[in-house]
Amino acid sequence: MSDADFDWDDQRAFLTVLDTGSLSAAARALGLTQPTVRHRVEALERAVGQPLFVRGVNGLAPTPEALGLVGHVRRMAHASEAFRREAKGAASEVAGPVRLSVSDFVGIEVVPPMLVALRERHPRLVVELVLTNINTDLPGQEADVAVRMAQPSQNSLVARHVGSIPLGFFASPAYLDRNGIPETVADLTRHGMVGPDRMPAYVAVLDALGREAGGPLPIALRSDSHPAQLAAVRAGLGIGMVQVPVGERDLVRVLPDRVVFDLDTWIVAHEDVRRSARIDALFSHLVESFRAYCWR
Repeated sequence: MSDADFDWDDQRAFLTVLDTGSLSAAARALGLTQPTVRHRVEALERAVGQPLFVRGVNGLAPTPEALGLVGHVRRMAHASEAFRREAKGAASEVAGPVRLSVSDFVGIEVVPPMLVALRERHPRLVVELVLTNINTDLPGQEADVAVRMAQPSQNSLVARHVGSIPLGFFASPAYLDRNGIPETVADLTRHGMVGPDRMPAYVAVLDALGREAGGPLPIALRSDSHPAQLAAVRAGLGIGMVQVPVGERDLVRVLPDRVVFDLDTWIVAHEDVRRSARIDALFSHLVESFRAYCWR
């Protein structure tokens, strides 16, 4: 079977159906008609020589053969997207799209103010912000630049350690007006805490704090979403752990001499894509901005 039997449009339709779970959803995502998507998937099935989907109660389910192929197709999709970004911005020009991967909290609370000066300096630069709490595959070109809270281990990545972000305890002024300000760790047993649900490192912090306080800490809300925790603290539900630079904007620090722990922070990019002027502009700007944001 020759390579000409495989059409990229057919493979892209297959990947989108697999990701969305139905022909209709894939058609909307691709801007095509449902019959066109179906024909492209059927064409790929003929080229492969076996079915790629079976119809189930929840839509189309991929066959084992499809699951074996999807990794290759996804890498092609990432490469196609990287080509699009590179083609839209010449390597020597700070213009066009650059893809930045950050955690949801950092993407909502930390990065947007940092991008204002970058936008003023390079108005033709377009930042594509990806919010994910899972490390994106930079060598696989899922993103151009990432902010990570752990040192990367791949030799193909360029990483700059920009400092450590301290986490402290914070509450809203309204909460403290109603409940008073705790002066010691033991006082926390008389307050409501906003804390994690199942994240081991953060659960361990509250467990250790309870042992130090001499009793369990009352929990007002549990969530593994840091933006949700911050929203609950701002609403006055209780005392929570917040990045100190963010908490100091509109909250009151509780037990100010205590740092819960520090988040080591790294700006990361693939060594090859950093040669692009627009990617290097974002990378260098984030290094400078996070060094000002972090407490080192």
